[in-house]
Amino acid sequence: MTTVLPPDADWVSRLADETIAEAERRGTKVVVASGISPSGPVHLGNLREVMTPHLVVDEIRRRGVECEHIISWDDFDRYRKVPNVPNVDDSWQQYIGMPLTRVPAPKGSSASSWAEHFRTEFEAGLDALGVVYRGISQTEQYTSGAYTDEILFAMSKRDELDAILARYRTLPKDDAAAKPVKGGKKAPVLSEEEQAAAAEAEEGSGAAGEDDGGSSSGYYPYKPYCSKCGTDFTTVTAYDDETTDLTYTCRCGHEETVVLREHHNGKLVWKIDWPMRWKYEGVVFEPSGVDHQSPGSSFVVGKDVAPIFGWERPLGPMYAFVGIKGMAKMSSSKGGVPIPTDALTIMEPALLRWLYARKKPNQSFTVAFDSDVQRMYDEWDALVAKVGSEKGQPGDVAALVRASTTAEGELPSTPHPVAYRTLASINDITTGDEEQTLRIVGNLDPANAPSSLDVLRPRLSCVERWVERYMPDDERTVVRKTKDEAGIAAATDSQREQLRILLDGKDVDGAEGLGRIEDAWTLDGLTTQVYGVPKVQAGKDANFRPDRKADPETAAELGASQREFFKLLYNLLIGKDTGPRLPTLLLAVGPQRLRELVTP
Repeated sequence: MTTVLPPDADWVSRLADETIAEAERRGTKVVVASGISPSGPVHLGNLREVMTPHLVVDEIRRRGVECEHIISWDDFDRYRKVPNVPNVDDSWQQYIGMPLTRVPAPKGSSASSWAEHFRTEFEAGLDALGVVYRGISQTEQYTSGAYTDEILFAMSKRDELDAILARYRTLPKDDAAAKPVKGGKKAPVLSEEEQAAAAEAEEGSGAAGEDDGGSSSGYYPYKPYCSKCGTDFTTVTAYDDETTDLTYTCRCGHEETVVLREHHNGKLVWKIDWPMRWKYEGVVFEPSGVDHQSPGSSFVVGKDVAPIFGWERPLGPMYAFVGIKGMAKMSSSKGGVPIPTDALTIMEPALLRWLYARKKPNQSFTVAFDSDVQRMYDEWDALVAKVGSEKGQPGDVAALVRASTTAEGELPSTPHPVAYRTLASINDITTGDEEQTLRIVGNLDPANAPSSLDVLRPRLSCVERWVERYMPDDERTVVRKTKDEAGIAAATDSQREQLRILLDGKDVDGAEGLGRIEDAWTLDGLTTQVYGVPKVQAGKDANFRPDRKADPETAAELGASQREFFKLLYNLLIGKDTGPRLPTLLLAVGPQRLRELVTP
């Protein structure tokens, strides 16, 4: 059953309202568009080009309004540069200037072309994220002659188009990416790693920086691919409007005259191509990145170009960059920033959708591949709990619903969710042993113990891959195989007493003490046990909570004692001052081995 959200629940609802109203004003159906150039790995920054309109389309569909999301694959764009990707070397330099669909795929790929290889990668991510769309190959459109009338029309209007573009050619190029977006928050301070990810994410397809068709021989908005060398290093030198004869020369020395109405081996220059397609597809909403919305760039120019084709520029909010944390841990052979399927190896689809749904388009955010993925999951689980207890605000409910469902139904979810950081600790400590994992998870909440690991997936599968591929080396946990005799010998009398209290408990006059640790063998029980040791040692109740304002001295003393006790335990168990949460670590170690390692 499709969930209908309350009006004005979030930014998605408001953009859906505006898009429906715009389509009604124009007297057309609701068509929302994205444009993706498969010129290399289509990364998580590019994903915002799809997720922003997808969320709007999905909201419109929830309301029962007919709406279509099209993705134009700009695969007839020129191959601009050789990116740093696996199985590609400098020999690909020879293909620069050719259409992306005529460039060979990376070595070892089963794809028929460069464009197909990277398009297929991205499509796999979209499918997992529940994105429904109609894909349009611009290679197929141009080579089939679908745009012939529009091309001839643009050539007939070349003087008007040239006059429009001339007004923008002398504008200074402001660094729009460095400025706060109107109505949004100031950009956060980013690390060098995040800045590198943002720079690559903002680069886009490069179409925003391509020439607009002007040359010394005149202005022509059509760019042919050379019939001899296959590149677009061509210059149109003459055109006859009546016969549509077009003459061009190429850098390779080839010169040719073709009949444009029959010529299907070229395309309109980007600043004319995009507005033409708005009209051709009837687009009323299409966002774009900063590279297309800075002064003189394509979306700005398109406002004046679109009316030439009898259309108005669509509604188009500018979206901010998506940063990446943990890139350094990724294999250098990957090249560039990660793609959606990389993120989906360590995150459930709902979590990744949520990252895009919870922020307004003009607000940047970061996707974490390092230990911060645990924090992201903590926030997600807190949201689920908040909405589940009916304490969530409309925006909270909307974010959860948009992340976990679409108009077509629910996305895959984990039947028995356990905190990501807890599963990561368990997987790390047990080195992925399934029997041990099931035992430890069962001890987290014995009254609700899972019958098998299947109910912990797909989250557990995501955790397993994160621990294997991205967990920082200095955070990995190796439990000692033998007792640290030197550490035990160096312990003070007070520390020895703490270890005895941990293992065998202690009665406290007039207060609640602690019992044997075996009797507290659940996550909650062990939490009380390890946090209660310094309190019981001080003659306090095991669940005593000091009032930091009324009695700051007691609070400070207990806090210091607790930190030193934890440090002692970590060193005796794993040889480090810190580590995973102690209750989880103790569950993994087991009561017998714990006694073997820490008995004074």
